[in-house]
Amino acid sequence: MILRVEYIYWLCGALVAACAVRELRARRWAHAAFWGILAAIFLLGDAIESVAAHGHALPERLAGAGVIALGLIAGVLRRAPTIESAPEAERRSVSATRLGHRLFLPALIIPFGTLVFTLLQPFVHVGAIADLGRAEATLLALGLACVLATIAALMLTRSRVVNAVTETGRLLDALSWAVLLPMLLAMLGAVFAVTGVGEAIAHLTAAAIPVQSRLACVLAFAAGMVAFTAIMGNAFAAFPVMMAGVGLPLLIGQHHAQPAVLGALGMLTGYCGTLLTPMAANFNIVPAALLELRDTNGVIRAQWPTALWLLAINLILIWLFAFP
Repeated sequence: MILRVEYIYWLCGALVAACAVRELRARRWAHAAFWGILAAIFLLGDAIESVAAHGHALPERLAGAGVIALGLIAGVLRRAPTIESAPEAERRSVSATRLGHRLFLPALIIPFGTLVFTLLQPFVHVGAIADLGRAEATLLALGLACVLATIAALMLTRSRVVNAVTETGRLLDALSWAVLLPMLLAMLGAVFAVTGVGEAIAHLTAAAIPVQSRLACVLAFAAGMVAFTAIMGNAFAAFPVMMAGVGLPLLIGQHHAQPAVLGALGMLTGYCGTLLTPMAANFNIVPAALLELRDTNGVIRAQWPTALWLLAINLILIWLFAFP
């Protein structure tokens, strides 16, 4: 059996499709349409790519229409409040007291499992895993870790599989369209890179700062990562733009920065902007709504000192370690 990254997409599609069915039963038509379209894109993406490879553009256009429909439907979606009956709330409280800090174990399995599976991938010669590209292997590792974490959670809480689907639906209801923001904003960064925004930034930077100064280039790169992240809501969207505009031509090409160090610290610098922007709705606005905070920007107000300190520390780290 050959393991493929498409299996993770299909698993996500099946889970989202189950949530769409749940919404249909609850007669929430807009939510059902939203999750149904997303499930179709996950489940049929491989078939769409295969048909498009034979010169047929219709499936790709339908997928594009589906993405546009997601945006239109998102405008009318409302976060569904989580309403628990008294017995259910009591059951949750008793279960949480019984399990204590063990409840964090399934959550910890996801990052550590992803790390372990990714590191072991080159040495596993089963299912053609060793032949996967680095990006596909990492995504597959994340999917396997999530499956393992789900199994561990079911065993720990002594729940059934249907409970996992139900709770996933409740979480998606609570997050609503914001759950798609990281994926969509990362795609936005790729679109910006392809359309030449990075080159435009390079020309503007060259005209605005003394490019022969290493310090000026580092400051421009860091400030650009924070600013673009704040505008687009995600460092993944800002990274290809700033790397193409400042990182590659100036810091790496002209000042000989270490690409790996600059890439890692540059991405972390971008997340300083994530802490400061309401555009990162899934991080900063949705939690405020879920916690029913009076100040919708309360999360950002609590985070901005950390963002500034982290930015200053990242600038020092880039200056000390990115240049040989």
